[in-house]
Amino acid sequence: MGGIKFGIHPLFFLVGIYYALTGRIFVFLIYAVTAVVHECGHSLAAARRGYRLNKIILMPFGAVVTGNIRGLKLKDEAAIALAGPVTNLFIGFLFVAFWWIFPETYAFTDIAAEANFVLAAVNFIPIYPLDGGRIIFSVMSLKIGEKKAFRICRVIGIAFSVLLFAAFTVTLFKTPNVSLLIFAVFAFLGAVTKKADNVYVKAYSFFGGDKLLRGAQVNRFAVDKRTEIKTVIGLIDSDKLNEMEVYDGENKIATVGQKRLMEILSAADIYSETGKYLAVFPEKSP
Repeated sequence: MGGIKFGIHPLFFLVGIYYALTGRIFVFLIYAVTAVVHECGHSLAAARRGYRLNKIILMPFGAVVTGNIRGLKLKDEAAIALAGPVTNLFIGFLFVAFWWIFPETYAFTDIAAEANFVLAAVNFIPIYPLDGGRIIFSVMSLKIGEKKAFRICRVIGIAFSVLLFAAFTVTLFKTPNVSLLIFAVFAFLGAVTKKADNVYVKAYSFFGGDKLLRGAQVNRFAVDKRTEIKTVIGLIDSDKLNEMEVYDGENKIATVGQKRLMEILSAADIYSETGKYLAVFPEKSP
């Protein structure tokens, strides 16, 4: 489906300049790496459901991953949204565990642990397009529709940006906190920007003949005809020639080779049963 595109949000550069001017560029770099790790959490969760990210955008406060709930069930949309901050929490607590076992590592990992905890906390904030906002948007969309849900998310985002700007104004009387100002701008832009559509694309690809010239192993697996396509996608190995056996109870009803399997996956709904597509894509003679 093509390579994953990589982009950097303009506010990311603004935050970088601020950290450079205040002599904390090393801290900024750690936060940037942590944001990429956050994105990897989303990517892995999406891949397990048969999707991959179409574009990675490095944001000043983590990663922005939007999905199309018309193609993903709520539990999968929520799982993908949660994967980023949960990954940060896991890594953060891992660093803390290391401090108990190897106390001398604290001096080298305290900022990394802080970055993971901060990005996790920030992304749980219920404003769009942060992960917390995505979850709320998904839930409300299923209840009241996307248009109304987006209007409500927009109001929440604008209100939150106003609060952040007010907090920044208060800091002007002591030590100005530019991070609050940048976050306020980020929240406002996220609220007024039109929601992106379907940044997920299916993660499988055809196994080209050039790979066969070098020789390839066969990934053979068996499923029941009632098995969801989503599960089948999780069994695919892109580095091997895939072959699927389909059973109806104890009886094998079909053997699906690589080409036919990819044709089925390209057209199938990920929540449909595998057996539904066996007749739609009948086996052809080589």
